[in-house]
Amino acid sequence: MLAEKLVLREEREEGIKEGLRAAAPLIIGYIPIAMAFGILGKTAGITFSETVMFSAFVSAGASQFMALNLFMAGAGLLQIILTTFLVNSRHFLMSASLSRKVNDRLQKWTPLVAFAMTDEIFSIASFKKEELTPKFMLGFEGSTYLVWVLATAGGFLLGEVLPPVVQDSMGIALYAMFIGILIPEGKKSRKLLGLAILAGILNTILSSVSFLPAGWSVIISIISISALGAFMKEEVQVNE
Repeated sequence: MLAEKLVLREEREEGIKEGLRAAAPLIIGYIPIAMAFGILGKTAGITFSETVMFSAFVSAGASQFMALNLFMAGAGLLQIILTTFLVNSRHFLMSASLSRKVNDRLQKWTPLVAFAMTDEIFSIASFKKEELTPKFMLGFEGSTYLVWVLATAGGFLLGEVLPPVVQDSMGIALYAMFIGILIPEGKKSRKLLGLAILAGILNTILSSVSFLPAGWSVIISIISISALGAFMKEEVQVNE
């Protein structure tokens, strides 16, 4: 009995360590982005606790930047919530895909696993050959989530001492993040690149329409271009 308990304990510890090892590359990338969000929160005029809770309760990476930019542009609460929902709706597909790899013991932890899911976590977890165990996901998602929240807090505090011109420049962090995601994928798919360009053009046109409230141009662009992409049957691959 004692030997079995020791074996189970070693398996649990190894699962957490494996999760931490998988999280290490993400943590390196998350720190500067989360700090940029913290600085942007300071620039937007929201409080320290509001900025930290933003990362703690939303924890949605690019969507946080988008929501904060919409807030700074004067968008209403409904527009911000709807835009964030549409951008994050891809997580439904991610969750459905990972459900096939979930260990039976992980079922009761599904809400927490889904809450902490990001594009990067999905990418690494989907390539894992073994089942996703509770201890692995605890070490993997728990560490990245904790670093994201703490780095957000650090960014806000850093914004207290940075010159205003540097704080204002943090507004481009959102665009830099999306460009960094889009360019590698655009090289592989003309369809995706074309849809991204069309979305930008449509959003620019709608933004100039005076009767549309702030934020609705993004919502209309997301729905319209996503619908167009769904009806496009062929995916044209570009040879690198």
